[in-house]
Amino acid sequence: MMNNAVLQPYQMNGLKLKNRVIMAPMTRSRANNDEKKPTDELQGVYYEQRASAGLIITEGSQVSPRGVGYINTPGIHSKSQTEGWKKVVNCVHKKNGEIFIQLWHVGRMSHPDFHNGELPLAPSAINPNAKSYTPEGFKDTVIPKEMSINDIKITIQEFRNAAKNAVEAGFDGIEIHSSNGYLFHQFFNATSNIRTDAYGGSIANRARFFFEVLDAVKEVIPEEKIGVRFNPSLHGSFGMQMDEETISTFEYIIKKLNDHDLAYIHLSEPFSDVSGIPYAVSEIAKHFRPLYNGTLMINGGFDKESANKVIENGTADLVSFGKLYVSNPDLVERFEKDAALAEWDENTFYTPGKKGYLDYPKIKDEQSEKSK
Repeated sequence: MMNNAVLQPYQMNGLKLKNRVIMAPMTRSRANNDEKKPTDELQGVYYEQRASAGLIITEGSQVSPRGVGYINTPGIHSKSQTEGWKKVVNCVHKKNGEIFIQLWHVGRMSHPDFHNGELPLAPSAINPNAKSYTPEGFKDTVIPKEMSINDIKITIQEFRNAAKNAVEAGFDGIEIHSSNGYLFHQFFNATSNIRTDAYGGSIANRARFFFEVLDAVKEVIPEEKIGVRFNPSLHGSFGMQMDEETISTFEYIIKKLNDHDLAYIHLSEPFSDVSGIPYAVSEIAKHFRPLYNGTLMINGGFDKESANKVIENGTADLVSFGKLYVSNPDLVERFEKDAALAEWDENTFYTPGKKGYLDYPKIKDEQSEKSK
C-alpha cells in the first residue's frame, strides 16, 4: 500500500506527473476583455501559483464564438487568444508545471444574447429549461437550433482548429469537455438528442459526433496528449435527465476508448444524490474502472484522505480537485505537510479582477504573516 498515494509520481502515457493531485477545470469568468483572451497578469499568475499540481487542466475555453454560453470565458479560436494562452503556458512551464487546456462548446446551454440574436446550436430543438449567465445576468435558456449536417461538420473543424491552436500555444495536451450537459453530452443523451439521422437514435449514432471530433483532433495532436471528460450520472443539472440508456451509452463510449491511446479519461462522481434513480450509478469510478484499460482520473468532493483511498484501492489513478484549488494554490504542499486548508469564497468565483482569484495565501505567506 502506498504512503500518501496521491503525492506519488505517475507516468501518464509518456508524460511524467510529479504527483497525482490534479487541478480540475473550473470556469472563473476572468477574461473580461473584448477579445476574450487570457492574460499573463491574471490567468498567467493564477495558473503559475498552482503549478505544483501533477497536472493543471484549464477552465473550459470555447472553440468558436458559437460555443460561448457564459460571460468572460476565454476562447482558443483566435490568434490573440492563442498568444494569450502561450503566455499562460510559459508561466506554468517556468515553474516546471504541466498544463492541458479544456476545449469547450456549450451547445444549447447558451442564450441568443451571446450570438447576435441567433439561437444557440444543439443536436435537437429542445430547451434545457435552465439558466444562462449572460452579460445582463441570468436568463432563461431558449429552444436552440437543431444542428444541420453542415453545422456538425463546421463544429468538428472548430475543435480541430482549437486543438491546433493549443499545440501552437505550447500546451502539454488538451481535454475534450464531453461532460456536464454541454454539446457532446447533449448528443449522448436520448432526452436531448431525438435526431433520426446518423447522429441520433442508436447509442453508436449518438456517440458518433464525439468520435468524429476525436478523429479530427488527433490529426493535429497525438492521442497520448488528449484527455476526455464525462459525467455519466448527471441528472437534473444543466437541463440533463437520465434515462434507461444513459449508463449503457457511457459504457459503450468508454469501452470503445480502449481502442484509442489517450492520456486519460476524467470522470465525475454524481453532482447530486442519484440513489433513488433505478438506472443511475452512484459510484462512478468503481463502476467504470473495470471497463477502461488506460489512466482513469476521478473528480467530485475528494479530500486528501479519500483521494489516497481511491488510488490505493485501484479505483482511480489520479484525482482532480476543484474548489480546493480555488482557495489553496499550494494544495500539494498543504497535503504534504498536513496543513490546514483555506476556505473558498463563493461570492468571487465568477467576478472579474484579482479578488478571490490571485489573493489566496500560500502556507509560507500565512506563516510570515503570523510571525509579524
